[in-house]
Amino acid sequence: MSKRHPDIAHSITIRAEYANEVGMLGNITSAISSSGGDIGAIDIVSTRPNIIIRDITINARDTHHIEDIINTISSINGVSIVNISDQVFLRHLGGKIEMQSKTPIKTRNDMSIVYTPGVARISNAIKQQPESVWNLTSKGNTVAVVTDGSAVLGLGDIGASASLPVMEGKAQLLKELANIDAWPIAINSKDPEEIINTVKLISPGFGGINLEDISSPRCFYIEERLQKELDIPVFHDDQHGTAVVVLAGLLNSTKVVNKKIKNLKVVIAGVGAAGISTTKLLINSGIKDIVGVDQEGIINSSSNYSNNPNWEWFAKHTNPRDLSGNLDEAMKGADVFIGLSAPDVISTKHLKSMSENPIVFAMANPEPEIWPEEALQYVTVMATGRSDYPNQVNNALCFPGMFRGVLNARAKEINNEMKIAAAHAIADCVPEDHISSEYIIPSIFDKNVTRKVAREVAKSARSTGVARKKSKLDLNSYKA
Repeated sequence: MSKRHPDIAHSITIRAEYANEVGMLGNITSAISSSGGDIGAIDIVSTRPNIIIRDITINARDTHHIEDIINTISSINGVSIVNISDQVFLRHLGGKIEMQSKTPIKTRNDMSIVYTPGVARISNAIKQQPESVWNLTSKGNTVAVVTDGSAVLGLGDIGASASLPVMEGKAQLLKELANIDAWPIAINSKDPEEIINTVKLISPGFGGINLEDISSPRCFYIEERLQKELDIPVFHDDQHGTAVVVLAGLLNSTKVVNKKIKNLKVVIAGVGAAGISTTKLLINSGIKDIVGVDQEGIINSSSNYSNNPNWEWFAKHTNPRDLSGNLDEAMKGADVFIGLSAPDVISTKHLKSMSENPIVFAMANPEPEIWPEEALQYVTVMATGRSDYPNQVNNALCFPGMFRGVLNARAKEINNEMKIAAAHAIADCVPEDHISSEYIIPSIFDKNVTRKVAREVAKSARSTGVARKKSKLDLNSYKA
């Protein structure tokens, strides 16, 4: 099933010139409507006795739909398209982020304090007490968003340069939601060793590393190595951010369907990076019955996965009933479906075979495993990865607060306890008396989410012994 609705991500403004006659505007709007376009605004640019120019803003479904709308308007007799502007491209012109100075440099004294010769005293202080780099530089509030562009959501392997707009968006969210200074590091290599070495070399300037859009299974190896070899937290958001928000959604979903989380029978479609990490976090949260399904069918202990260590682990730790077959078999009697796979993977037939009051998280993007319009008749709780439906499972609910928390605690790593704490914090942002089938996950614009996640993550970091001891900055202890 194709994408249903026009949206702001495919918004254009057409400047149209036409005869200033009764009925012309109606012809244009009717043509747009017949093409399936959604008109957002109509503004007059200029008028002359016989001519009028208007800007018409239209939401479309995709780029092909945009072309269809333009061609339809162009074909109207007496209408000339003067200009077409794309709202998304306009917003990205010149990039979305910039570096700003926190202190002014307007006088000779300013220069002497922030740069030479004064800065030498700060460098010497850090040399003598390396830990002071956290206080005397931006390190303690800076995260590197690192990618090779090999697995960009919905786009796949597009390369380092093409991934930059996505990484800038990630950095922008960290700043807007958690006041963290982040910078995209797009590495022009798919060699894991080169990526690992590059991140290690640049790590002194950052308080945390956010790995992003790196393909599986390389992402597991890269993250594991960096976690072992760096003394700052390394977090692959595609894996762990997804897992945390899924767990948060399940915690509230079980309250809607009146089931205990430890008793859930869960099916995970798509046993890649996000699927495996979600499984691990669910197991750590007490869920015992998880069945994974990929293109080869149900992952089970009877099959040989020697060529895939991650699936070997999965086969040993899941599927306690030792099911075999395909998705049809996995879905029978399941309480929960978690989709991290591809569009149209499940049908209403699968939903009918699930247990009473099923929970469905269809998170393939941009098109889910099943559309809510098809599923809602058969499920009690429905979530997707999209913003135009209720219950969006969005990593942005996790990673800003997660990094705010680890930076506040100066954590050396992010452990399972911290991830589970983040999930409970997200879930708790939905008031108990407001939880419903359409409200199990808070909005990413709820400022309480980032604050609460940060607080609980920092608390968990301290209780599990991975937070560095904080001490007040003593300027008298430095010899410059």
